[in-house]
Amino acid sequence: MAAFTGRLRVDLMTREYPPEVYGGAGVHVEYLARELRHRADTRVHCFGAPRPEPGVTAYTDPPGLDGANPALRTMGVDLEMAAGAAGADVVHSHTWYANLAGHVAKLLYGVPHVVTTHSLEPLRPWKAEQLGGGYALSSWVERTAIEAADAVIAVSEGMKRDVLAAYPEVDASRVRVVHNGIDTEQYKPDPGTDVLERLGVDPGKPSVVYVGRITRQKGLPYLLRAARSLPPQAQLVLLAGAPDTPEILAEVEALVAELRSSREGVVWVQAMLPKDEVIQVLTHATVFVCPSIYEPMGIVNLEAMACETAVVATATGGIPEVVDDGVTGLLVPIEQGADGTPLHPDRFVAGLGEAVTNLLEEPGRAAEMGRAGRRRAVEHFSWASIADRTVEVYRSVLG
Repeated sequence: MAAFTGRLRVDLMTREYPPEVYGGAGVHVEYLARELRHRADTRVHCFGAPRPEPGVTAYTDPPGLDGANPALRTMGVDLEMAAGAAGADVVHSHTWYANLAGHVAKLLYGVPHVVTTHSLEPLRPWKAEQLGGGYALSSWVERTAIEAADAVIAVSEGMKRDVLAAYPEVDASRVRVVHNGIDTEQYKPDPGTDVLERLGVDPGKPSVVYVGRITRQKGLPYLLRAARSLPPQAQLVLLAGAPDTPEILAEVEALVAELRSSREGVVWVQAMLPKDEVIQVLTHATVFVCPSIYEPMGIVNLEAMACETAVVATATGGIPEVVDDGVTGLLVPIEQGADGTPLHPDRFVAGLGEAVTNLLEEPGRAAEMGRAGRRRAVEHFSWASIADRTVEVYRSVLG
């Protein structure tokens, strides 16, 4: 594909950008921006502290909104981001946190707005716990931006279905599927053990690993309940932090304390570890578990697969498009209510425990699934191909 450098200017709008990355959306923007720079004049507008990287502008909360509801402060940042996008040919926003910036820039400058949906507010009603009345604001922002966007990129076919169900006013022809990707040169097996030893993980024993935020959608409490039934020799390694609310943190703390009272090898790291350290932990895991009850794509599953680790994950959202059931891991069925929570939580917990135990008891099978997972990550989820497909979306809205 011919390079766009010097002709097309794309402004990416995002809450997260390195080094302040907390979830899959931030990972997506980091690598998408890197690849887009080979194809277009790419600017990044993000939240937080100043970044030294050329072409990246960071914005802090407007001082006049000190102490205001977090959603209102987000909207204030978005207005400043929109002001900074003057001169863009296309604006491309990621998550509701930046959707208003893209929408306002579209109206102000008369340029196309592309929205990538990494999650949807109507499918995360528990966010009301975190945002209070701000949840109504975040929902309004997302709906307004998506319904008016020139194109909507869904990170999976499952997400596309969710977009059309949540926002039936959106024309299906404007929704394109472009999956998340993985840098398989960065995410690859690390044979070292220094990180494991520092964290207190025994590399000679099997381990079950979770990596993610402590939030309702990630389903960590279900995994902790499932861990009660795991073989006693298995270690449980939790790289889990950034709790959404004090309530879910307290729930996780109680479940971890209960496990530690009955079994050894429960390691909980609440700090955000550098990528290279996470890669080493993933590499040595016997099984990686993604117990999410809402996951439009699940980029963390790709990260584990690229490190040659078998995956046990919930059969929900876009996860079945990533994890090849029976080949790169095992999918756990779930029946969900309107708010995403399991209709039969005990059955879901039992399914998680059974799938993880099966692979712990068949380490050879788990290892083969890990090798198949890396092959799949390399062959189907490269960032170069994802950037090419994204540029095709830009071309389509530019006419």
